[in-house]
Amino acid sequence: MAKICVVGSVNMDIVTYVNDIPVRGQTVNGKKLVETAGGKGANQAVAVAKQNKDVALIGCIGDDYHGDMLLQSLREYKVDTSKLKQLQDTASGKTSIVVEDSGENFIIYLEGANKKLDKGYVRNTIQAEKNCEVLLVQLESPYDVVLEAMKTAHEQGIKVILDPAPSNHVTDELLQYAHLVLPNEQETREITGITITDEASALTAATIFKQKGIEQGVLKVGATGSYVFDKQDMTFIDAIQVKAIDTVGAGDCFAGAFASAYVDGLSLVEAAKHANIVAALKVTKAGAQDGIPTQQEVKDFCTERNLPCYVTK
Repeated sequence: MAKICVVGSVNMDIVTYVNDIPVRGQTVNGKKLVETAGGKGANQAVAVAKQNKDVALIGCIGDDYHGDMLLQSLREYKVDTSKLKQLQDTASGKTSIVVEDSGENFIIYLEGANKKLDKGYVRNTIQAEKNCEVLLVQLESPYDVVLEAMKTAHEQGIKVILDPAPSNHVTDELLQYAHLVLPNEQETREITGITITDEASALTAATIFKQKGIEQGVLKVGATGSYVFDKQDMTFIDAIQVKAIDTVGAGDCFAGAFASAYVDGLSLVEAAKHANIVAALKVTKAGAQDGIPTQQEVKDFCTERNLPCYVTK
C-alpha cells in the first residue's frame, strides 16, 4: 500500500504557447497548442511516483475521452489509481493555460468531475490506507472534502502536507489540520498579509503561520529561493538558476518531491533542497507531468551541476 496519499484534482491541460501573454482585449498569434495530463493532485502524485515512491491518488475523473487518457497516463507513471473514481455522464476537469516565452503562465480552471469528490468516500479511503504516512493535499478539490481528508489523516496519525493553492480557499479551520505548509510568494501574502522581501519578513510570515497552528513549512519566493521554518529555526535555500521553458506545475513538482524526501526521513531542509532541485529541473522542460524529472535525471543533474544529491534510493 502507498506510503504517500494524494487527495486532489485530475485535469486535462489544454496549453497554448505564445510569445507574450495578451492583455485584455488583445489578440495574439499562438505558436502551438498541446493537450497534456494535469491537475494539481495528479501532478503531485506523478512527481512522487517519478521519485520511485509508492503513491495513491484519491480523486474523480469523467467517463469521457479525456478521462480515459488521464487514467492511462497515471497508470503509465505507476500511480496507484485504484482510489480514482471514474464517474458516468460526467466531464473530466480541464484547464486552459497560456504559456509565454519566459515560461510564465495564466490558468483558467474548469472543475468538471473534481467537484463531485465526496467527503464520505475520501474519509473511508484514507482510513483504509493503513500504510499511508503522509497525506498531500491542495485546494482544487471541494473545500469540505479537503477539510475532511485532513481531519481523517489527523485521526489516523498521518502527517498532512498542505500546498495552499488556490490560496483564496484557505481558512484558519483548514490550517489547524496541517503539519506542514508549502506556500509560494502570493499564497503567503494572501494567507498572512506579509510580502516576503528578506529574512525578517519571512520570519514574520512564519510567526503568523505558527500562530495559526503550523510549526513547519517552506516559504517559496520564486527565483530568489525559499525559507524553511522549523519551530524556531529559519534556513534560507538559494534558488538554482536555470533557463525556464515552462513553469506550469512547478509548484506541484516541488510538493511531490518534498513529500517523497520527507517520507524517507530527510530533514525539512534536506527535503526542501531536494524539492528545489527537482522543481528547477522541471521548469527546463515542457508539460506539467511530462516535464517532471525522474530520479535518475535528478541524479544526473546533480552530477552535472556539482550539487549535493538528496535522492535516498
